[in-house]
Amino acid sequence: MSANILTKLTLSALLMSPLAVNAAVELPDIISDNAVLQQNSDVKLWGWAKPGSAVTVTPSWDGRAYTAQADKNSGRWEVKVSTPAASFAPCSVTFNDGDGEVKIDNILIGEVWFCSGQSNMEMPLRGFWTQPVEGAAQAIAYSGKYPSIRMATVPKRAAYTPQERVEGKWKVSNPQDAAEFSALAYFFAQSLTDMLNVPVGIISCAYGGSKVEGWMPEWKLDTYPGWDMAKEEKDSTINEWERIGVMYNAMLKPVLGYTVKGFLWNQGESNVGRHDEYPSHQRDMVEIWRDEWGQGELPFYFVEIPGWKYGNGDETAAALFRECQHKAAEITPNSGIVCTSDLIYPFELEDIHARKKKEIGERLAFMAANRTYGLTGVPATYPSYKSVKLEGDKAVISFNNADAGLNPNMVLPGFEVAGEDRVFYPATATEDWNEHTVTVSSDKVKDIKAVRYCFKNFAVGQVKDMFGMPLIPFRTDNWEK
Repeated sequence: MSANILTKLTLSALLMSPLAVNAAVELPDIISDNAVLQQNSDVKLWGWAKPGSAVTVTPSWDGRAYTAQADKNSGRWEVKVSTPAASFAPCSVTFNDGDGEVKIDNILIGEVWFCSGQSNMEMPLRGFWTQPVEGAAQAIAYSGKYPSIRMATVPKRAAYTPQERVEGKWKVSNPQDAAEFSALAYFFAQSLTDMLNVPVGIISCAYGGSKVEGWMPEWKLDTYPGWDMAKEEKDSTINEWERIGVMYNAMLKPVLGYTVKGFLWNQGESNVGRHDEYPSHQRDMVEIWRDEWGQGELPFYFVEIPGWKYGNGDETAAALFRECQHKAAEITPNSGIVCTSDLIYPFELEDIHARKKKEIGERLAFMAANRTYGLTGVPATYPSYKSVKLEGDKAVISFNNADAGLNPNMVLPGFEVAGEDRVFYPATATEDWNEHTVTVSSDKVKDIKAVRYCFKNFAVGQVKDMFGMPLIPFRTDNWEK
């Protein structure tokens, strides 16, 4: 490993290691002023105190004293505290170990979501260099209207051993701080607040360029053929963000267990090309997170990777990966995926950070509102491929979740057909308004064997249902190219 990477990882581990505790209670950054605690729950709180001491935790909403015993060696303690229903009234929590008192103020009780992944989740409202977030100026300027939205941002860290501490205190939504909030997570919180009328807390824990394997523990990675965390640690040619296991150790582990309602996940670009193994790996990650949080089968909602000029000359690499993301949703209980095929502009071919983050955040919030909070009228499904009838020079396609039809009303763009030679040509596609099927044809293909819709690395989806939810890209074949 290069000296620079080794130094960064070593310093990261030192900064996040527990300090010697000789007096008053110490709290992790994630338990700080301005926090949001999950409503109607037994929330987990923890920290460090004098080894062996008794710690009393007293929340202002009920005045009850909860007690915990600090470990005789490390001084670490934890306790579960009952929370009431959501409220916009500020609360406080006091911690006392007999040698001193610590108090956190301006606490709200509401809904808490853990948001993770790579750069499209990390991307702040201010955008990245030369890469803007659409509507950022307005979102930042009006962010003070949502003081009940709070966000704790875990900084990018990496370590080869599990850590106990990481920076990242809670911030209140306002123009001074909102620019650094995850854009996608902020728009999710804003939409959820509008629908539920409760405070929303977001833990943003993302690292640009990270693989799904970066967010998994070594014991699991060691069971995967071709993945070797110990071997990788010695390899100086690998960039920090490409390393496996290190985000789990340094970023997730220190905040793991903070009581949440569910997970949001926007990741996959760094795993393109590994579509065969990805569904099971993501499922495994979700299972591990749920087990370690210990809150049951928490909802896990995630996002299709965006259109981009993915490399290696394979024009379907990203399409195959999006397909595998939907497979991951199918094999993971209580999970769902948001389609984003329509949320790119034609000029974003070379921009991996698509600017339409508000719509993605809203769609995630719609899914959560419908499936987690029971607002069943909120649109949360997407039209998808069901079956095809091949009839020589035409093909008739049936769909799921399209009972009211598709738009635009006339010719539907984005379809392709191929014959035995597997060469795809643009197709004319029209809808039967009575049956809600779509018939496709091309004068270049006399005997259609396969139909595809937006099944490319970069294709702007234009076919939608009556709520504006895009048709999920699909193929009727199983050809690799």
